[in-house]
Amino acid sequence: MPPRRRRRSVAGIDQDDLLDPDALADPDSSFYEINGIRLHHKVCTHEDASDQSLDPVIANADQSIIGLPIVLLHGFGASIFSWSHIMRPLARIAGAKVLAFDRPAFGLTSRTSWSGDDTKPLNPYSMAFSVMATLAFIDQLGAEKSVLVGHSSGCLVAVDAYFEAPERVAALVLVAPAIFAPVFRRKSVQKNGVGEQERQKQKDSNGVNLPTNPPNRILGAFLELCMRIAGLFVNMIRAIGHMFRSLYSRAVVAILRSSVAVMLVRLIMDKFGILAVRNAWYDPSKVTNHVIQGYTKPLRSRGWERALLEYTIAMIMDSTSTSGVPASQRLSEISCPVLVVTGDTDRLVPSWISERVARLIPGATFEVIKNCGHLPQEERAEEFVCVVERFLRRAFGTPNEQEQVFQPAV
Repeated sequence: MPPRRRRRSVAGIDQDDLLDPDALADPDSSFYEINGIRLHHKVCTHEDASDQSLDPVIANADQSIIGLPIVLLHGFGASIFSWSHIMRPLARIAGAKVLAFDRPAFGLTSRTSWSGDDTKPLNPYSMAFSVMATLAFIDQLGAEKSVLVGHSSGCLVAVDAYFEAPERVAALVLVAPAIFAPVFRRKSVQKNGVGEQERQKQKDSNGVNLPTNPPNRILGAFLELCMRIAGLFVNMIRAIGHMFRSLYSRAVVAILRSSVAVMLVRLIMDKFGILAVRNAWYDPSKVTNHVIQGYTKPLRSRGWERALLEYTIAMIMDSTSTSGVPASQRLSEISCPVLVVTGDTDRLVPSWISERVARLIPGATFEVIKNCGHLPQEERAEEFVCVVERFLRRAFGTPNEQEQVFQPAV
């Protein structure tokens, strides 16, 4: 009699009986297809938000503050489950629908292979697809604008969606933003490659260009020639560097699409998946079995490990792309109301990173939740909702509501 094959398990989830995401859906789950990808999402309406189980102040809040829907964007390794505690309270506060969806590679959104030359018009694991999906869900809600709430890497999606269509974003709430913004800003604005001070040096008091003599003209031509040669040299170096990065990326992609990488992902998730969830909390002892089951449920979905690898590949390809300016370097251009929230003991995205992001965004509100880790919307749900409520009242409430927000507590 042949020996019985040992069943595989990852983080306590049997890997020999995986299912399609649809089979794992909850009664309130919905699926919305975009470019052949079935995106798992849930919607909580203002009328459905009748559960008054959270803080009494929230329960008694005015039922129509902003009248704008809210779209929730989870972080890496998370899913809709991360927002389960706050969807109803937010819907009651907003007086509108609240929608959360699983980005490709996470939750119960369908998995698909991606070879780079597929018939699909856009890599479903790319940042561009997540941005497109975010705007598509705003359309599905039938709204012209929406408030975007991002957590961790979901903040990158929220910010990119803002820059893609700022007219569609009413406000941003960035929770523990995994946005590594530059430390220094550019000090002066350049126009056509010439600084304003340099322009003034080239003009006299009447605004007329200063005359140049023949020696200066010859010297200027020589310097211009040197600059052109230097420019060609720099461009050549950049091209060589880009070629090496491209070759390196292709090698990494080939490795990540191998069976060895699949086994490695399973090993990492088995050894560190649950530990990472506990480490994200201020008090790991309060992470219940319900929370662990919520985070490990997607591991029952067929193809989860290859989807996670494709997501990693997409991040590598996005980071090596030279097109456009990263959103993290454009934070000073955001003009909508912004709230940045962090836990004071966040081990994954330290609070000083969140504070720096807030400082780079003009007029941003910065809030720190005490005795809280990387997941304030789960670990401190009541306090988190109160912080968001104050922000929304200040940004969109009536003058009377705005005045009440700034009144000191008695």
